[in-house]
Amino acid sequence: MDKSVKREDVLRVIHELLISNGFETSHIYERSCFDLMARRKLLLLLLKVLVNIDGINSLQAHEIKTLAHTFLASPLLIGIRSKTEYLEEDVVYERHGIPVIAPETFRNMVVDGECPEVIADRGGYYVQIDGRTLREVREEYNLSLKDLADLAHVSRKTIYKYENGLARASPETAMKLEEILNIRITLSIDILSVPERDEVEIRPRGRLGDIGFGMIETQRTPFDAVAKELKFESTVITDLEKGRDSRTLRRMAVPLRDLSLVSGSESVFIIDNPRISENLEGVPVIKSWEICEMDSSRDFLKVIAERKTCS
Repeated sequence: MDKSVKREDVLRVIHELLISNGFETSHIYERSCFDLMARRKLLLLLLKVLVNIDGINSLQAHEIKTLAHTFLASPLLIGIRSKTEYLEEDVVYERHGIPVIAPETFRNMVVDGECPEVIADRGGYYVQIDGRTLREVREEYNLSLKDLADLAHVSRKTIYKYENGLARASPETAMKLEEILNIRITLSIDILSVPERDEVEIRPRGRLGDIGFGMIETQRTPFDAVAKELKFESTVITDLEKGRDSRTLRRMAVPLRDLSLVSGSESVFIIDNPRISENLEGVPVIKSWEICEMDSSRDFLKVIAERKTCS
């Protein structure tokens, strides 16, 4: 891909790539902290495209990771360059705890199932060594730690660290070891993991908190908040009335419905206005005072299910 391509062009290519390779995708939301969601079987991606990967700040990254954890999704940034250089193919970068790759790398993963092995970090590029395989093959060749170290032009201590997962290797050293032992010893990088629970905090809040939901109010998303059952793990994306008229709410129903389908979550409006119907453009509506009469999160989800088909 041409490195001078614009962000909207990259987004379009990524969107088409996902669709043509069996992913169910959301619409593109360019004013959101993420650009789109995409699902293929159990894999749910939360993607953000940037021209300059240093343009994302810690608050934006935190919201992306929070949403990824809540939806059990893999957050991923796709970028063209940093402040100092263009991103290289098949190399994993990182910004604020989120993996970053070039569009070509993403294509290799989606189309060919090829995961990158090289990590860009302070001081250069590194690979992770399969220490167990390294030790087993070294012993099969009757090589001591020192023997292999001398052949690879590194120290005995370095080989020991590789075998025990205590150090990463430069790509050049890894290639040298693979030539000596005639076997692949580098590991692919897992960049499709879900952020750990301790990285985000989902607290009971308000009326939904009283019936067993943790609530996350979002700042830059196509919805107002995400609620997650603290006991049963179901997720609900919601918009709130906030003085909006019915025309605005109907327009907001489109991304709610879209994202709930891709993420596998429920969607709902929580509204005070008694004149608004129980369903807006296919999205259930629950009045805020109704929540006070519910005993549990299960009651809330039951009402959502009942109102999905209301006209």
